[in-house]
Amino acid sequence: MNLVEKDSQYLWHPYTQHKTATPPIAITRGKDALLWDENGKEYIDAIASWWVNPFGHSNQFIADAIYKQLTTLEHVLFGGFTHSPAIQVAEKLMEILPKNQQKIFFSDNGSTSVEVAIKVALQYFFNRGEKRTTIIAFENAFHGDTFAAMAASGISFYTQAFQGMFIDVVRIPVPVKGEEETSYQALKDVIQKHNCAGFIFEPLVQGAAGMVMYEPGALDVLIQICKENKVLTIADEVMTGFGKTGKNFACDYIQGQPDMMCLSKALTGGTIPMAITTFTQDLFDAFYDDDINKALFHGHTFTANPTGCAAALASMELLRSAEIQESIVRVNQRHLGFQKHIENHPMVKTTRVLGTIFALEIKIENKESYYGSMRTKLYNFFIEKGVILRPVGNIVYILPPYIITDVQLEKVYAIVEEALEIV
Repeated sequence: MNLVEKDSQYLWHPYTQHKTATPPIAITRGKDALLWDENGKEYIDAIASWWVNPFGHSNQFIADAIYKQLTTLEHVLFGGFTHSPAIQVAEKLMEILPKNQQKIFFSDNGSTSVEVAIKVALQYFFNRGEKRTTIIAFENAFHGDTFAAMAASGISFYTQAFQGMFIDVVRIPVPVKGEEETSYQALKDVIQKHNCAGFIFEPLVQGAAGMVMYEPGALDVLIQICKENKVLTIADEVMTGFGKTGKNFACDYIQGQPDMMCLSKALTGGTIPMAITTFTQDLFDAFYDDDINKALFHGHTFTANPTGCAAALASMELLRSAEIQESIVRVNQRHLGFQKHIENHPMVKTTRVLGTIFALEIKIENKESYYGSMRTKLYNFFIEKGVILRPVGNIVYILPPYIITDVQLEKVYAIVEEALEIV
């Protein structure tokens, strides 16, 4: 029995309808931007395995850091204890985070980093004796799969089975080009009509919505509206963080800064699950009290896992290296070159680039569903050609490891262009 057959006997995969889905591909090893399956077929991982492997697979520098930590202190409970790796992560993060971020809270994945932020936003006002129960989010947002994160997400088929069980969330349009004023006014109207505690957003790029992009200036206006109305702001940088937009964080493009930031995915270079939510000092102070009931009662067994912290430290060191910074610029320049080449193709509706993110929208007559027939056809075509890409409906995006070679990128571009002839 091969790996795929054993898989079908035991395993339940994410975002998968097992009755209709094709069998999964059994990957046996990876190196840099490449993966190999159990039959020896090679694939270019052009989406960094759901955006978590910016430094490539089997990165020796991160692996060595993990091994060293495992032989010193693999884990210790974080309730009532602390350790050097967690403190070092905080110190290194403070060097690259927006200056208003002063406290960090560890958890274990992107969804829970969002869950923590939303709970803090709601409890912040509770601790101050105010009743604010509404969270504001963008249309078509995606913030994760835990309950508060699902509530803030706007992609209905992820959440429709749980309607009526969520916290109160009101949505506003994304301030894409030409729609900025509509978004601003919608935010003002929501704040006027509801007791709003917080506004959560994916800064500059909505990942799961198909790499929908909007300008920093528009986000600055929305944050300012929130500040004027004492509504807390949450930047979900789970996808955008750690270099993907061309800067350390998407929030580095804006003037005003959020009250909270959610980090995960590339935090540990794709090695060990870990997440962090960061806060201003003012938010922390609202929980700092003689009254035990005002504490943040949230935690995870593996909070601040030392081995994960070691991976995060190694990842941040790599991110700040001249080699990786040059690679981020190189990938961006390659994307811009491909954009110029492909944007006038008769099957291309729009293209967009930010940092290492490239997205292309294919012209279609009718709206394509998220997991529609075109998406499936494209996905299977890319896999057949040895490239891992996961289209979102009729949108094809590339978000590769920073260390992908120019030759590998050119192959990805060529196969994307070839795919336009089969749709």
